[in-house]
Amino acid sequence: MPGSDQFAYLDILLFAVFPYVAMILFFVVTIQRYRKQSFSYSSLSSQFLENKEHFWGMVPFHYGILVVILGHIVAFLVPRSILWWNSVPARLYILEVSALIFGILTLIGLVSLVIRRLKTPKLRPVTTIADWILYAMLLVQVVTGLGIATMHTWGSSWFASTLSPYLWSLVKLSPDITYVTPLPALVKWHIVGNFALIAFFPFTRLVHILVVPNMYLWRKTQVVRWNWNRREIRKADSTPARRTRA
Repeated sequence: MPGSDQFAYLDILLFAVFPYVAMILFFVVTIQRYRKQSFSYSSLSSQFLENKEHFWGMVPFHYGILVVILGHIVAFLVPRSILWWNSVPARLYILEVSALIFGILTLIGLVSLVIRRLKTPKLRPVTTIADWILYAMLLVQVVTGLGIATMHTWGSSWFASTLSPYLWSLVKLSPDITYVTPLPALVKWHIVGNFALIAFFPFTRLVHILVVPNMYLWRKTQVVRWNWNRREIRKADSTPARRTRA
């Protein structure tokens, strides 16, 4: 049937071609940006403009998204271990509920950040079109992910048994889309959305993830020595004449 052929071509385009386009864009643009605009490799934090709501948005978002991404990576790398863990119902429930909680935490933090950007006048001049596109894409991914978690349950198991082999087929440069073509539409759009995020990644402030100063985790403790008498300096700062000049 002509209609089925069109869907077949669309599946090939979305799940066999687009992933490689996204990865090529990710690597090429990321490297070029670092070579020509290394200063832009920053989160461009707006915390100094507004800190209170920034804290209540960034903390739940970061903790939530990091755990969710880590869960996807683990299911991709060691799918058999995930299936072994899920072989006991109690452990399966713990994993699924934990993933849902951290997904909700991610959504709460992300929504808070978007509201903060909208209602704080100081932040509007420093918010670019790319930022709004990124927020929209992240919202779509988080919402569809939560939708999958609630409507297509036991995702950790079918991710390990279905999506992990598909992703490994991409790594091996022999994409096997038969793993994803039978999946529900919501799952398919979530997969496409992830590749779209990868393609858009080098054009956003998310690139700061690639230059996190990890050396601080294992460097030697820095010793700071004072070469002046702190008590004398404080006494001088607290004198009436000093306060008057201030």
